[in-house]
Amino acid sequence: MEEVAFMKIMKRSGIEADFDVTKISAAIKKANCEVAAVDQLSEEQIEEISTNVEKICSDIGRTLGVEEIQDLVEDQIMNKRAFVLARKYITYRYTRALIRKSNSTDKQILSLLECNNEEAKQENS
Repeated sequence: MEEVAFMKIMKRSGIEADFDVTKISAAIKKANCEVAAVDQLSEEQIEEISTNVEKICSDIGRTLGVEEIQDLVEDQIMNKRAFVLARKYITYRYTRALIRKSNSTDKQILSLLECNNEEAKQENS
């Protein structure tokens, strides 16, 4: 699997980064380790999914966001009929989203408490 140098992804922060297919494989492998052996995909199947996602991204011809790429990974896992693994992957994504949301909410609350929130400073009360 060769990395496509010209492909970019849009990170959640809004910054463009180089597409790295190894991150897709690593994410699938992490989820794969969390399911029973009978529900696991082989190394070859994981590499095939990664290659398929890379090709789809390349064929789309535009910069995709992380969430869009993760959706493609989910679709590819389900195409392999690895539904237990797909559920694990989806659950992990959801949990990470909650943590990100929690962290940003905590920062917003902290900025209000420290009177660092620009909106609160500009408020006429």
